[in-house]
Amino acid sequence: MEINFINLKEQIKKGEIETAIKQLNLYIQSNPQCTDEAFYLLGNAYRKQGNWQMALNNYLEAIERNPQSPAVNAQKMLMDILEFYNKDMYNQ
Repeated sequence: MEINFINLKEQIKKGEIETAIKQLNLYIQSNPQCTDEAFYLLGNAYRKQGNWQMALNNYLEAIERNPQSPAVNAQKMLMDILEFYNKDMYNQ
């Protein structure tokens, strides 16, 4: 199965998240040795959907396949968001 990552990036950017997730999952299933880019984009799609755990899982898979993947920065950003809380506003 061939896939056009540029089109998928545009789909995610436009908010066509479900379509992008389905296409990426099909691609990954049919190409188990695919590059980190598919997992990075899948992580982006899940992040945009608000599914933090699936986003993190896919970023980590992308990093495992390529330690220089852009998923490194995305994973760090996501962890910063998840770990942030304002102590001054806590329990108010």
